[in-house]
Amino acid sequence: MTNIKNESHFKELCDWCTGVEPKLEAVIREYDYPPLWYRKPGFATLILTILEQQVSLASAKAAYNKLAEKIKEVTPENLLKLSDEELRACHFSRQKIQYSRTLANEIVSGQLNLAELNEMDEASIRKILIQLKGIGNWTVDMYVLMSLHFSDIFPPGDLATIKAVYELKLVAPEATKDEIVEYMQRFSPNRSVATYILWHFYIQKRKLILE
Repeated sequence: MTNIKNESHFKELCDWCTGVEPKLEAVIREYDYPPLWYRKPGFATLILTILEQQVSLASAKAAYNKLAEKIKEVTPENLLKLSDEELRACHFSRQKIQYSRTLANEIVSGQLNLAELNEMDEASIRKILIQLKGIGNWTVDMYVLMSLHFSDIFPPGDLATIKAVYELKLVAPEATKDEIVEYMQRFSPNRSVATYILWHFYIQKRKLILE
């Protein structure tokens, strides 16, 4: 799988996607090109993504900020110094405390080397991360899409993306998630770029402010 190289390459791929689906061209015409969202790959980003599971981005960010305020640098070692009570005070749920500790322990023990992981292909990264309790396909999708900028990722577990597909009437209202996945195949090998356009539409339509 290739990567999105830079901003200009990203815009070229956006144009390619609009050639595949004119309804995406309308999004860019109304709202301009989407940002090339990026999160630095590593432990801190994985913790933030775990916190984002099944909650709003705002509440996840608030919990992450409380953690960062508490330990200054979000590293495995610093997180493991906190008690469960201290993590709960940072708005971590019981499950997310467990997930975060599992990830931190894997790194501290040397079982997981994120520097090496980040150099692997998408399938290898997914195979490794998915074995960790609390990390599912959605979390992996967000990581390889936003942090590693792999160009051909579509996250079917992402509610905003699915809603955008329906709202743009890219599929029939009764289409299933499997049918949406099949529809998105037309954007391969640039499904990540189409996903960014869908996110952009979802965010702009609702006038959401992202930190």
